[in-house]
Amino acid sequence: MAQIDRSNGYEAVAEVYIAGRGTGGTLGARQVRDWAQRLPRGASVLDLGCGNGVPISRALFDSGLAVYGVDASATMIAAFRARFPQAPAECNAAEDSDFFGRTFDGVVAWGLMFLLAPEAQALVIGKVARALKPGGRFLFTSTGQAASWVDGMTGLPSVSLGAERYAELLQAEGLALVEQLRDPGDNHYYHSVKGPEGQPASKST
Repeated sequence: MAQIDRSNGYEAVAEVYIAGRGTGGTLGARQVRDWAQRLPRGASVLDLGCGNGVPISRALFDSGLAVYGVDASATMIAAFRARFPQAPAECNAAEDSDFFGRTFDGVVAWGLMFLLAPEAQALVIGKVARALKPGGRFLFTSTGQAASWVDGMTGLPSVSLGAERYAELLQAEGLALVEQLRDPGDNHYYHSVKGPEGQPASKST
């Protein structure tokens, strides 16, 4: 029986990815740094689908945060560990991460959610909500409209649940969707906040 690829095809293209975006691209870094400024200095952040850590994890480290990385590609996580040996790192599917046994001030999932099946996306949102401290923040990317397409690198299907459905899932887990942003690469960002004792926060700060 063939082994299931938990990396959603990215282990097979890891070297190509690292040689491209993973060498020094900056797309998304400014948005992540702006988000990081809303967290306390030294805050703990879980980077889901961290890849080799460039540029998102690097932007988090540069912001003075304590970063935990998880990626299902063994090649990607090995590169992450080599680049950031001080950071706890785990080779695992995001939805199965052992790091969800901890609590965090923030969670980032850049370029990951739409790679997961809809039920896995809902599972991740629930686990993120439980792992966030009160007032904690969750930032992830997916399209604003519900859509499906073929991933340009892996040839595998991707699916976005769309803003309305994401807002429903976040609210059901005690997270308030407080902001949506776009970057020059047309990436769509969802920023949510966990209110005290799991209640939705009333506004962005």
